[in-house]
Amino acid sequence: QVRLVESGGGLVQAGGSLRLSCTVSGRSTFRFNRMGWYRQAPGKQRELVMSISRDGNTAYSDSVKGRFTISRDNAKDTVYLQMDSLKPEDTAVYYCNAASLVSGDDYWGQGTQVTVSS
Repeated sequence: QVRLVESGGGLVQAGGSLRLSCTVSGRSTFRFNRMGWYRQAPGKQRELVMSISRDGNTAYSDSVKGRFTISRDNAKDTVYLQMDSLKPEDTAVYYCNAASLVSGDDYWGQGTQVTVSS
């Protein structure tokens, strides 16, 4: 059974930093073509924040360009999201996603709350 567990969320002041971690159990992260972070703010749809492919290619929302960095450590089965220069509009529940484009498998974590105060 594949399980994704996020950690690292919390309350931070605007301009601060947080690092989110997503640890995968039940399958190596290497088996997933794409690992990503999504977020959902109250009253809004879930949106892509950043994703990283198996070969390191990244995709991101323009709203986080230059401030967030995604990385994956397949040896630790963990994906990270480094968030710098945080803004109040970054406040949301952040979800980790693991996708296998060949099999169509798609897994989600339970989410971690990030709150940025002004």
